Amino acid sequence: MEKQEVIFEDLRVVHYKDAWDYQEALVKKNLEIKSLARNAAKNGQAPGSPFELPTKNYFLFCEHPSVYTLGKSGHMENVLMSEHEMEEKEIEFFKTNRGGDITFHGLQQIVGYPILDLEKFFTDIGKYMRSLEEVIILTLQEYNIKGDRSPGETGVWIQPEIPGKERKICAMGIRCSRWITMHGFALNVNTDLSFFNNIIPCGIVNKQVTSIEKELGYKVDYQEAKEKIKRNFAKVFGIKIVYP
Repeated sequence: MEKQEVIFEDLRVVHYKDAWDYQEALVKKNLEIKSLARNAAKNGQAPGSPFELPTKNYFLFCEHPSVYTLGKSGHMENVLMSEHEMEEKEIEFFKTNRGGDITFHGLQQIVGYPILDLEKFFTDIGKYMRSLEEVIILTLQEYNIKGDRSPGETGVWIQPEIPGKERKICAMGIRCSRWITMHGFALNVNTDLSFFNNIIPCGIVNKQVTSIEKELGYKVDYQEAKEKIKRNFAKVFGIKIVYP
């Protein structure tokens, strides 16, 4: 079977709400295509398989200016700052429609938003999440960092099996509508980790947050890290990266 094409776009530094709106627009276009196909099916005119639908897959990269985002199952008590304090420090805050709890996005953190039609890959959200984790685990391996999974806790961790030493390096939270994905992952590269002190990250108490820089003891080339993720994403999902 021919590889699925995924359109790659690097949005660079973009405000959270602008990136969210852009994702919603891409998802909406794909959902409209599926809706038309469903209506055509009622008249016996639909394509024979989801692979024939002209839905488009995207993989977006960006950095966000400082922002806290709360997932739809999140709890406000995990936010340890007042609205006034956030305004003073010029930190934005959004309640989002992704899964997960509270997290931070900031500069020198790679945020990846795959907009995929999973009907063209596999209709299994658990497999999708494990695949995203695998992309990050493979990327960390290239820095000689052993990324791992923590049972029952989405994302990528370091030493999750050692109480007191477990630390999260990549948070994940997604939304899926009729098998079209949005939102995604946030990998701390050279991120200022002090912002995580103002929240209980992902609602998980007494566990640290880390970055590639913290683990290695020096700043890494941010652009190079993006290229590694892009390459590993193509490898794990078996896709062909194309450009708009």
